[in-house]
Amino acid sequence: MRNVVRRYVLCLLFGVWISVGALHAGAQEDELGLYARSAVLMDGDSGRILYAKEAQTELPMASTTKIMTCILALEEGTPDTVCTVSAYAASQPEVRLGMAEGDTFYLKDLLCSLMLESHNDTAVCIAETIGGSTEGFAAKMNAKAREIGCAQTWYVTPNGLDAQDAGGEHRTTACDLALVMRYCLTQSPQAEAFLEVTRTPSCVFTDINGSRSYGCTNHNAFLQIMDGALSGKTGFTSKAGYCYVGALRRGDRLLIVALLACGWPHHKGYKWIDTKKLMNYGLEHFEKREITGGTVQTGSIPVQNGQQESVETQAVQDGGIQVLMRPEEQVRTVVELLPELEAPVEAGQEAGRVRYLIGDVQYGSCPVVTAHGVAARDYPYCLRGLWEMALL
Repeated sequence: MRNVVRRYVLCLLFGVWISVGALHAGAQEDELGLYARSAVLMDGDSGRILYAKEAQTELPMASTTKIMTCILALEEGTPDTVCTVSAYAASQPEVRLGMAEGDTFYLKDLLCSLMLESHNDTAVCIAETIGGSTEGFAAKMNAKAREIGCAQTWYVTPNGLDAQDAGGEHRTTACDLALVMRYCLTQSPQAEAFLEVTRTPSCVFTDINGSRSYGCTNHNAFLQIMDGALSGKTGFTSKAGYCYVGALRRGDRLLIVALLACGWPHHKGYKWIDTKKLMNYGLEHFEKREITGGTVQTGSIPVQNGQQESVETQAVQDGGIQVLMRPEEQVRTVVELLPELEAPVEAGQEAGRVRYLIGDVQYGSCPVVTAHGVAARDYPYCLRGLWEMALL
């Protein structure tokens, strides 16, 4: 029995691995004619890829990196965490706040500098405060990326400036970048704080000593381009080109767009054109649908050494799994049961799973359990059987 369960668990893990791989593989012809070399439109609630162009191509991501810097700072710091500026932080190139070595700031103020103006010195100061060093913070960034499910992302710097280390170049994919934004908006315990920072139109603050005042203005133009725009972050280096990741909430739909290598000077506006195209594509072609529920026939499982030869099963569906789908798409259910059970069997004992797929990609599952118990063929049971046979 133990070997049977082990084989079943391994099969399930393999199935999950295949599903995740399919989720991240959604390349298609670029029917929208996007400027970006790599792009993704994602259902922010389920993580489903709705449109992809070279979604797995690894590219530099410039200052879109700072969404990871921001969410880690929010999760591991507090608004009143004191950040002291090092000589290395103060030496960062433009774009920069202009902080000097020895200056001190509250983290809540530096997060506005980070996300509204994209200051590179601010990013390093935050990283050194939270991680002890930029290297220590990069290790935290990479650990969080793996936790989120980003298999092709590698962070070297907290500000997105081009760099490399023993792990390779600072890089991501459009798919991974969208996953990080999804985490920031829907999964992080600091999701509301992240939204508050990234939606702030402008702010004014001073260093802790009050000796200098700073003003920051939000440069995420998408917040004014479409109704329902939630959040986003721009980026640019000469190597990465213009990059962008942003999100929109319209009714029950949360859409996330990630763009890499979306033009170079003098084509700064390409990212806004691509973002609007992708968001409108999602709004026009996809609707939210429940993929669980309904009647699922799960059948029975043989029982070894039981007082019954088999046991009936049933799916335990809790509902609540919704995914953006095209009107013509259908949900496919796959029932996977253990090959057999060993008596005694208890009612409600897990005996398999139902997988819910769109195409070949799994977006949900629920357990299959036994509908009743089955007692083992013990000594008293065998005696009763012999007695009944003798009375015939």
